[in-house]
Amino acid sequence: MHAANPYLHFMGNTEEAMRFYKSVLGGEFTIFQRFSDVPGSERMPAHEQDMIIHISLTLENGVVIMATDALESMGQQLTMGNNFHICIQAESVAETDRLFEGLSKGGVVEMPLNETMWGAYFGMLKDKFGIQWMINHTHNQINKTE
Repeated sequence: MHAANPYLHFMGNTEEAMRFYKSVLGGEFTIFQRFSDVPGSERMPAHEQDMIIHISLTLENGVVIMATDALESMGQQLTMGNNFHICIQAESVAETDRLFEGLSKGGVVEMPLNETMWGAYFGMLKDKFGIQWMINHTHNQINKTE
């Protein structure tokens, strides 16, 4: 496993929150994408197109805090406890499959593992204890297990 990082969810104020965290914690934004940056965004409500689909704040110690805006148009609602995931950066497809299968036992698969537009093998689940996980393997990572 390369890393496990927090992935935060906000209702329309991701940019504000992440700029605040950057002002306090330091670091640099290494990814900053709006929904308007992805194919199909023209079909979204105009006020949601400027929201954040993905942002990564990389701190000096290598910790990465990631975040996104939840979209009401997609039926996403946040409450305390469901406003974050733990995101695991797996080293291989095999490790991704193993971690996903293990963590999902007795839980609920929110998004089955599949290939994504960002060039990764990715899935989301809630484990039997109610903790939300994202498992991600980026194919262009250097690894010796595939």
